[in-house]
Amino acid sequence: MKKAFRIKDNEEFQLVFKKGKSFANRQLVLYYMEKEGQTHFRVGISVGKKIGNAVTRNRIKRHLRHAFQDLEVQISKPRDIIIIARQPTKDMTYEQFKKSLIHLLSKERLLKK
Repeated sequence: MKKAFRIKDNEEFQLVFKKGKSFANRQLVLYYMEKEGQTHFRVGISVGKKIGNAVTRNRIKRHLRHAFQDLEVQISKPRDIIIIARQPTKDMTYEQFKKSLIHLLSKERLLKK
């Protein structure tokens, strides 16, 4: 995923948490906010230390970034999206991450049909 598609700044994370909408399933929590003046969506990924060691957390982030890269053309409108991983994600495969992410995005109608 290109750097232009990532949210890194803490202030931007906090803005999405405060003003955005949220939705969750067992594995992931999704926060999103409409962003005018942007040409594409941006993603921030958060994986807490309770989930596992650095190797596990980085694997989770890598799978989520790859899933977003595969879904890039289907995500509609410019938005800021934040994904927070929950405990069950430490044992998931890439296919399970992608399925869970598609479930969240389609429930909130963030995917093009």
